[in-house]
Amino acid sequence: MKMDRLIAAHESLGRQAAHRAIAAGRVRVNDQIVTDGHHPLDRFTRVELDGAVIQRPERAVYLMMHKPVGVLSATKDAVHPTVIDLIDDPDRHTLHIAGRLDRGTSGLLLLTNDGRWSKRLMAADQKVPKVYLVETSEPIAADAAAAFAHGFYFHTEDITTLPADLVVLEPQRARLTLHEGRYHQVKRMFHRIGNRVVSLHRESIGGLHLPVDLPAGGWRMLEPAAAWAAVASGDSPIFRNSGFRG
Repeated sequence: MKMDRLIAAHESLGRQAAHRAIAAGRVRVNDQIVTDGHHPLDRFTRVELDGAVIQRPERAVYLMMHKPVGVLSATKDAVHPTVIDLIDDPDRHTLHIAGRLDRGTSGLLLLTNDGRWSKRLMAADQKVPKVYLVETSEPIAADAAAAFAHGFYFHTEDITTLPADLVVLEPQRARLTLHEGRYHQVKRMFHRIGNRVVSLHRESIGGLHLPVDLPAGGWRMLEPAAAWAAVASGDSPIFRNSGFRG
């Protein structure tokens, strides 16, 4: 919503009176005077007119979890436990998942009620790197890294995967960096080179890294400013200690 519309609707001021109030510096947005009537607002924005609050901000939630194997990346399920079931927070019902993980995959999972943030993280054109530790049933072939860097054609979607960085750490263990998120992508890529994934763990998304001291099933809140800074700059976030669980 544009700011002039909100002000105009307040006590039926009307558009002209709203523009005069805004131009006179009588409106504060998040404690800052704003004189642009087209300034965009969202539900997380505090707006005041002449010192009176006319829109109270909703609480923006940014949450990092160490997802365990066996738990669904879903907000509800009639049969299986979900990641929402692991969260003890009054606003957990407002959350959605930014970048799901398969039931058999562990590691970093991000949840939020801010669609702008999740879209920035997951949008294909942003090419945000996602890093995984992979264990395979067979030794990884010597030419695997070149194959991953070249990309694989998936006929079902009629797409070729973006170049991926595969670093072999041990004969059957590697670190893989992707810049997209296709259906069962890691397993399908390894299947193409005649191998099978037996363990998959996500370490990071962009500048957000799973802390080594966060146990499986544990979660932490991210400070909003730090969460956005990590998306913009790739820096690691600052945690709210009070949000720690597990």
